[in-house]
Amino acid sequence: MRKLWIACLGVLMIFGLVGCGTESGKTAEKAAPAPAQTAQADSKAPAAKGKILVAYFSATGNTRTLAENTAKALNADLYEIRPEVPYSKEDLNYNDESTRATVEQKNDSARPKLADKNAPIANYDTIVLAYPIWWGQAPRILDTFVESYDFKGKKLTAICTSGGSDIGTSADYLQKLTKGKAEWKAGKLFSPQAKAEDIKSWFNGLGL
Repeated sequence: MRKLWIACLGVLMIFGLVGCGTESGKTAEKAAPAPAQTAQADSKAPAAKGKILVAYFSATGNTRTLAENTAKALNADLYEIRPEVPYSKEDLNYNDESTRATVEQKNDSARPKLADKNAPIANYDTIVLAYPIWWGQAPRILDTFVESYDFKGKKLTAICTSGGSDIGTSADYLQKLTKGKAEWKAGKLFSPQAKAEDIKSWFNGLGL
């Protein structure tokens, strides 16, 4: 009888240990953190449709300031339009007719090469082109840019900076060069330090 009692006690102890081990495993499983998404995976995710892209060209920094302020005001993304050969201070001497910028602006067929041809145009519904006014028009690098991508189904508008000129016919000229049937909205000249509320107000008026 004593042996039978000892055997039963041993069986009960074994089941108790198994039960404890199983419960411990369940607790550990619940406490394990879920795997986090990697930064690499996030960086490869395409931009959401409907977002705004501010694509800007700036040789002196003035238009860059306006583009950055606009992107912040509209919660938009930024993309810099960069020439393969950057413009030097000498290239921008408008008092010398032999300088690069002057020669390019007087030549309607001039197309400076782009340093990057992978602008994420397809990921956005609205594209804001930001540029300075050179000799009454957008720099020829903008001609190269709008001819390099298909803007079919996109909404486009232009914002500009200038030392004295207005936006003039620069946006109209770019519209004629744009590839794909796009919806162009009226453009506007801003100061580089334009206030966020003024930028938002103007864009709201365009229905963007």
